[in-house]
Amino acid sequence: MMDAIYVVTLVSMLLVLFATFSSLLAFRFGAPLLLLFLAIGLISGVDGLGVNFDNAPVAYFVGDLALALILFDSGFSTPYQSFRQAVWPAAVMSTVGVLITAALVGLAAHFLLHVTFISGLLLGAIVASTDAAAVFFLLRAGGINIREKVRATLEIESGTNDPMAIFLTLALVGIISSGAGFESLTTDVVILFFKEMALGVLFGLAGGMLIVSLVNRIKMERGLTPIFVLSLSLLVFSLTGAIGGSGFLAVYVAGLYAGNSDIRSEAVIRHFQDGVTWLAQIIMFLLLGLLATPSQFAAIALPAIAIALFLILIARPLAVWLSLLPFNYQREETAFVAWVGLRGAVSILLAILPVLYRLENGMVIFNTAFIIVLVSLLVQGWTIGPVARRLGLIVPARVGPVDKVELELPGTAHHELLAYRVVPDSPVAKGARIPRWARPSLVIRDGQSMRYQYAGRLRANDYVYLFISQRYPRLLDRLFASQAPVDEDDAEFFGAFAIDPSRPARELQAAYGPELAPDEQDKTIAELMTDRLGGRAEIADRVAFGPVELIVRDVSDNSKIISVGIALAPEEPKTQIPLFPNLREIRTYLKKRFEKSVPTADGKEDSVPDNAAEPSFPNETQTAEPGEKSDKDTAA
Repeated sequence: MMDAIYVVTLVSMLLVLFATFSSLLAFRFGAPLLLLFLAIGLISGVDGLGVNFDNAPVAYFVGDLALALILFDSGFSTPYQSFRQAVWPAAVMSTVGVLITAALVGLAAHFLLHVTFISGLLLGAIVASTDAAAVFFLLRAGGINIREKVRATLEIESGTNDPMAIFLTLALVGIISSGAGFESLTTDVVILFFKEMALGVLFGLAGGMLIVSLVNRIKMERGLTPIFVLSLSLLVFSLTGAIGGSGFLAVYVAGLYAGNSDIRSEAVIRHFQDGVTWLAQIIMFLLLGLLATPSQFAAIALPAIAIALFLILIARPLAVWLSLLPFNYQREETAFVAWVGLRGAVSILLAILPVLYRLENGMVIFNTAFIIVLVSLLVQGWTIGPVARRLGLIVPARVGPVDKVELELPGTAHHELLAYRVVPDSPVAKGARIPRWARPSLVIRDGQSMRYQYAGRLRANDYVYLFISQRYPRLLDRLFASQAPVDEDDAEFFGAFAIDPSRPARELQAAYGPELAPDEQDKTIAELMTDRLGGRAEIADRVAFGPVELIVRDVSDNSKIISVGIALAPEEPKTQIPLFPNLREIRTYLKKRFEKSVPTADGKEDSVPDNAAEPSFPNETQTAEPGEKSDKDTAA
């Protein structure tokens, strides 16, 4: 028995260490890191190096706990500002989008795998949700800087669509295992769904409040605080699930609340959770890789790959387009959200259920789901960066590298001690003053410490220690950051020159011609742009104004426009998307088509000549109305 413990521990740690070291190669060659973890599990399994792991219940149990940890960290790392911006589009994709995806994939599986429709629908439910671990890693650690609205939509969707997929999967597994048909899908099932979601939200909020309250009130060793938070998050997850709610939704909501509250030891908690989340992802993907038997893939490889391509190219884009239609996303944004529909460990985890319940075609469903995940990570995971660039959604960096360490002060949850290294070419190195509210206290220069008041002008490679509020403004990062790397398209992207957004909008009208609406006459340029952008602006937003485009170069912490650029010769997006028109474009097209033929006084139609200019649906360009975004409001 003791020898077995040593052997299992030895093999497990070797696999984890190998996965950790192999991440260096993944970063170097741009490979999806989670695909690498999965591949290591496959290679080490029964058809590879011979590690025989076939304990599905253990894999499912460990996967559930790992997913709960990942979702808590996902919520903890999501700023409330981003959540508020994209919560409704993400919520629709997490519910309606999952249903549409499951139905379409189920129909395809019915014909391609020759299984019953309800079994195909089960497969559709299993692969209907995107994977939070894969999406968060590729968007945050992948080194691509995309527009905030698109990033927030994808991250919130990936964190909230798992409960819907899990509910559908469990409901369908119960129906199939009981021998019942679709007639068992009564209103009781719908009521049960809303009950699970409601309990998940309520217990998640209560759990988040409990976490913040206990951490701030109980004085414990700082090293124990993140372990305490981790334990409480799993308590919220398990308690909610035990009373019939969605534990996964609850743990995400708890993380969201705690991460956006004034909580003691926040920096320590975040650093600890980074490591725990990485370990959870590695263990989950390795176990799921070990559980699979690649020699069984050959029998269903072709139909499984066909279903995967159907999911990537048809089911997911259609579900995303229908879900985002009411929110007037631009076509490039919708196309990117549709493409980043990465499937991962959640789908493989749910695919274990048909095997556990010994359903007919259970192994077929498991192996098919595994192949779909592999294809998704290979095709979508490897192309996210190129697709974002092709669609013009990459935003040039506004702030360069920052060398900073956050140190929490004992006895308070409201202040931190920050240590910045003065980076060459940063504004501080060039003589910019540090604001008084930052409370600089100590400077270390060439190994010698001195008070800030006696240090004189700061020099490159000095270290500066500052007391700052926990919710410090981004100004400090900008002061201590080196110049952002200049891309050859940067000037073109943000405009040839900058204008003062506090100037009256009438000056633009006088210079470039288009008439302002009566209610826009007394507004500033910033107010005009904010109104035409629907009340909220972010970096890289664009507003068409006659022959020019106004581009948001920078915003403040409260999303107020503080810098605007002008593109004198605005260019079309790099890739014209013939699909995904939004509601405004559809209304514009139908209105023009309707006005093409107008009845005259004698009852006959006054038709527009055939050679007259006709709008091309759905690619026409239209100046945005107040409160709406321009068609060209994308990264050019």
